[in-house]
Amino acid sequence: MGEQVKEIYNWARRRKIMAAFFVALTLLVGIMIGSVVSGRVSAVKNTTFAGTNATPLAVPDPIPSSNSFSGIVNRVEPAVVNIATTQVMEHRAPSARRKRSQPDDQDDPMQDFFDKFFDGQKEGPAQAERSLGSGVIVDKRGYILTNNHVVDQATKVQVQLNGETAHYTAKVVGVDEDTDLAVLKIDAGRDLPTARLGNSDGVQVGDWVLAIGSPFGLQATVTAGIISAKDRGGIGHQFQRFLQTDAAINPGNSGGPLVSLGGDVIGINTAIITGSRGYEGVGFALPSTTAINVYNQIIAQGRVTRGSIGVSFQEDLGTNAITLKALGAPYGVVIEGVEPGSPAEKAGLKGGDVITSVNGVAVKSGNDLVNPISLAPIGSKVKLSYVRDRSQKEAVATVEDRTRVFPNTAGRMGDQRGGEAAPAEFGLHVQELTPDRAHRVGMDTQKGVLVTEVEPASFAEDIGFAQRDVIAEVNRQAISSVEDYRNAIGKLKAGDSVVFKVLRHQDTDRVLTVFLPGVVPAEDKR
Repeated sequence: MGEQVKEIYNWARRRKIMAAFFVALTLLVGIMIGSVVSGRVSAVKNTTFAGTNATPLAVPDPIPSSNSFSGIVNRVEPAVVNIATTQVMEHRAPSARRKRSQPDDQDDPMQDFFDKFFDGQKEGPAQAERSLGSGVIVDKRGYILTNNHVVDQATKVQVQLNGETAHYTAKVVGVDEDTDLAVLKIDAGRDLPTARLGNSDGVQVGDWVLAIGSPFGLQATVTAGIISAKDRGGIGHQFQRFLQTDAAINPGNSGGPLVSLGGDVIGINTAIITGSRGYEGVGFALPSTTAINVYNQIIAQGRVTRGSIGVSFQEDLGTNAITLKALGAPYGVVIEGVEPGSPAEKAGLKGGDVITSVNGVAVKSGNDLVNPISLAPIGSKVKLSYVRDRSQKEAVATVEDRTRVFPNTAGRMGDQRGGEAAPAEFGLHVQELTPDRAHRVGMDTQKGVLVTEVEPASFAEDIGFAQRDVIAEVNRQAISSVEDYRNAIGKLKAGDSVVFKVLRHQDTDRVLTVFLPGVVPAEDKR
């Protein structure tokens, strides 16, 4: 047993000696390899570049792209100017513009320009406010077309020509608030470059266009896009029908040109719709055909004169197919009111008539009615065809100055309510139109039932009813009492077409005749 232990001890001792030998050998080999590699690396670092056989690149001669917009820009941009205005305010209080800047008005397409151009302190001592916009020279003698809101209430207007540092004081020749256009004049002592105004009627949706101006004061900025829509209404005033574009338009572009690929100015950039006060792809330019007409009148007489016969209407209600069918007209515009003493009243027209043609040309939209009359010379006569009680009639009216036909008047109706109301149907609460109630709401001598409340999200609200309306007819059935109203409503069932003839008091103490059409929904009659 002792011999076996002694052998095991000797075997282990020999193993330790061999292991130590191999460890030492490994360390020695590692040191040698490290020395060799380090030497090779140092040798590489010290080696000089031997060169290559590659051919050097050369900068080619400049060649414009075959589909470049640069040729158009080079022709038009010299005629585009930067406009800076100064307005001195005495102890400024929140203006009408600032008051409009409320959450409910954040989608106003003009507000972003007004906020940018007229931003400043709300209160304090007299101070100078400065704003920036754009314009385009259309006459070599220094006549410039821009927007009215760029120069509105300015005490000083200065124009900077493209590529120059000098500023020229401009004179405002005339403005037109209805189209938001203005004409300026500068004296540069030389002929100036001009842009050519084209015919916007030839523009098609999808055509490429360029917007040129000074967004945020950055002069000579060019953006590109397409025509997104034509004849876009409901954005501004009655006489504003816009070209819509997705070319980037921002505050400062206002008054600058919208240019076609032919190099013609086909619009004056005017407004945007935005939730951020910046570009969101929805911009509007006033068509050049409108701008030319306004410009020509301003340079000739300092103002714009428009003809009128004294009728008023709402586009969406006046051209509604259900209403026209109920009134026996194949097409046309239903007029709501006739101004007292106006040419229309003298010609025998009344609220509720459907005008179907002007001078033999069919009227199928509000523009078809307004344009030929507004463009007609003052004192000229227009021939009107209209439908009343399903019968075709003719009349001749003399065109008068619109500012005389519709003089500015003031006055507000009070909020008149009270009395026992009939149960709601279609979301309408109505009362008998007693003589006292009729007098309080400005409806003396009228017959019908008085609307005292319109329930939110109801059928009545959807088709346009308002508090203090007087319902005179339901589907051409005369209404003289709440009982008449209930009987007429009781005949209707889900899916039926209905047209309410409504008398509506206006702020100017006129009574309008409004037709409110709709299709009876099953869930809304109660």
